[in-house]
Amino acid sequence: MIAGHYGLAAAVKGKEIRTPLWALMLATVWLDVLFVPLVLAGVESIAPVPGTNGGYGQVIIHADYTHSLVGALVLAIVFGAVAAIPWGRRVGTVLGAVVFSHWLLDLVVHRADMPLLPGDLGNFPRLGFGLWRLPAAAAIVELALVAIGAWLYLRAASSVAAASGPIGARRAALLAGTILAAGVFTLAVDVLIG
Repeated sequence: MIAGHYGLAAAVKGKEIRTPLWALMLATVWLDVLFVPLVLAGVESIAPVPGTNGGYGQVIIHADYTHSLVGALVLAIVFGAVAAIPWGRRVGTVLGAVVFSHWLLDLVVHRADMPLLPGDLGNFPRLGFGLWRLPAAAAIVELALVAIGAWLYLRAASSVAAASGPIGARRAALLAGTILAAGVFTLAVDVLIG
């Protein structure tokens, strides 16, 4: 659900104008950013679902630290606390919530491969509603997140541009919003088709 995460970040930017867009984009994939070095170190892994080629939604993710419920909460709190230093408590809270939103969105699409505790301590049942079992439905949900996020971002960019006065500033804001929307949509299509 990579593109869907970015769509959510764009939607949040539409409501939280003071939060830097780059920080929202980083926050929305922070769990995956940390997942990569852990995969390279052999601590976490990803494998195709048996009998598939491992394409869109056809994977089982063994992210027992970054994608455990408690692990995601801790990473979100730390990210938000660090972000609050330069930008204040509100922006830090928003960014921490966006980090945790990654886990919530993954809960919807993942198979039951997300543990409650880091390292799967306690060996509790794993979580995941498994929307990836229905790739077309998962793709529709992901594209909807991208479309809604892009629309909310464009709407916010238009309001900021209208309030800023000069025609040049308005055009620049609308151009930036259009480029973001096109980029996120292109990413979504690439992820879903590729």
